[in-house]
Order: sequence, then C-alpha cells, then structure tokens
Amino acid sequence: MAERDLSDRTQRHPEKAHRPDAPLLRKPEWIRVKAPTSDGYKRTRDILRDNRLVTVCEEAGCPNVGECWSQGHATMMIMGEICTRGCTFCNVATGRPDALDAFEPLRVAVAVEKLGLNHVVITSVDRDDLDDGGAEHIAQTIRAVRRKNPATTIEVLTPDFLRCPPSALEAVVEARPDVFNHNLETVPGLYPEVRPGARYFHSLRLLQRVKELDPAAFTKSGIMVGLGEDRQAVLQVMDDLRAADVDFLTVGQYLQPTPKHHAVRHFVTPEEFSGYEKAAWGKGFLMVSATPLTRSSYHAGSDFERLRAARLARLGQA
Repeated sequence: MAERDLSDRTQRHPEKAHRPDAPLLRKPEWIRVKAPTSDGYKRTRDILRDNRLVTVCEEAGCPNVGECWSQGHATMMIMGEICTRGCTFCNVATGRPDALDAFEPLRVAVAVEKLGLNHVVITSVDRDDLDDGGAEHIAQTIRAVRRKNPATTIEVLTPDFLRCPPSALEAVVEARPDVFNHNLETVPGLYPEVRPGARYFHSLRLLQRVKELDPAAFTKSGIMVGLGEDRQAVLQVMDDLRAADVDFLTVGQYLQPTPKHHAVRHFVTPEEFSGYEKAAWGKGFLMVSATPLTRSSYHAGSDFERLRAARLARLGQA
C-alpha cells in the first residue's frame, strides 16, 4: 500500500489537534529509504490483505516496510488498528476500538504459514477498554500460530497491562512465546510528554516479572533516540533493563510522522549509534541492534536465530 499522504495521516489523530505544529526536519542521507516496489513486497501485501490483517509496518509508518515485506517478513498487529492510548510519538490512530475478532488468531496463523515465516513478531494496540488488556487474545494468537506452524519461533511485543490484574501477564507468559518484548520507548524523564498514559517503572517491572514467571524466557525491550534525551539517560535505561534481567535491546532513530507529533530534536549519527551498541554489549545484553533504522522487529528473526545457534554451540562445547 502506498504511504498515506500527510493530510490523511494528520486527520487520523484528532487527539493531537490541540498540539502546536512542530516542523518536520529534513532527513539525513543515512536514514532515507527507497519506496517499496518489488514482487516480494506485493506478495506479502496481498497475503495480509486476503487474511484481513493489520500490520504495525503500515500503521506506524515503518521506514523498513519495503525491505521487510520484500523478504516476506511482516509484524502482525492484532486487536484492531485503533489504540486507547495517545502517545505523542505514535502514528497509530487513537480512539474507541472495535470488539475483538475471535477468528483473528487463526487468520494470523494462516498468514504465517503462507508467508513461510521461520520467526514471527506479533504486536498489538493498547486495549485499556478490556479487563485483561487483551492478554487472553494475545495468548490465543500464540497458541494458534504454534499449532499451525510448530517450527516457527514466536515473538510478542505487548502492551504494558497497566490497569490489569497480574493474571493478564501470566496468561501471555503461560502461552510460552519464544521472545517476550515490551518497549520502554524513551528515557523516564520524557514519559510525561512522550508516553503520558504509561509508567516507566511499571514497564520495567513487567519485564522483570516475565523472567520470574518463566526463567527460560528471552525478554526484549527497545527505545527511540532523537526525542530530546541525552546520552547519560540512555545509558541509565540500559542499566535499568539489565537490572531487570532483560536479554535483548534495540535502539533506533525516532521519526516524526506529522507536524502534530513530538518533534525530532536530533538525528543521531551512525557513529553515535555505534557508541550505544558498544556500550550495550559491554553491559551484558545477549543481543543488541542499534542503528538509525533499527525497529523492534527489524531483522528480529535472523538475530534470534543467530543467538539460538550460538547458545546451542556453547551447550555442545560444555
């Protein structure tokens, strides 16, 4: 699908209408990407359309959609395309979501099979309108994908379940995703502006609790940079994540979807990203991706497979 024009994207965010316009800065050369045109891209698009599935690739305006879809990789976004939160960085529409679709888990499983995915990332909108935040629907999707695609590894990128009982998180963990991902998104000092509906230390505790429930689980989180944070704050987030025993880290450049969204304060250079990557490895993360175009699910399958192969090799040498 062609990228929505700016006026259309702006109209999708009435909750941001009160915000003053923030100029859209010209992107540097290192972050520009080509428009998607390949046959592989079109095949992926058609499979997703045929199964009536929403992807975060489109809804969030991901710059890597051309590359990923050309390779048959897509991040499924379940529970609709309307979020109950209004984060100032996010391009997903905010409002009152529709009822859950009981057949969606099966449609995701069928799409995974048709795409031939070895690794699938399943994310969702926030569903504060549901008592469990949609946790059982996420768990049902994991189980449906696993039944139809037993060799496919499954990564979930979940909401924070902020207003839910402990049983919500427990339901997702009990479904045994291979990777449990929940993004911190930014440094704690920017939460009131960037993630007003979320709580930094709640999200940290959520990730820590996953490991308490299932010590064998891989946990993952990611942040954006360029929102106005400083280097020391980013390094502190890394320390906080390691204290919560988080295994994987992604760091990518924030890109402003419309003038009504949070402004890009700084385009972080590839050299600065290299410094973040080096620091993260030094802090003990098992897997790190820190580049301008890094997103939570970018190369997630190949990165996870390399880690799993390395772990098996180490076990074989023990």
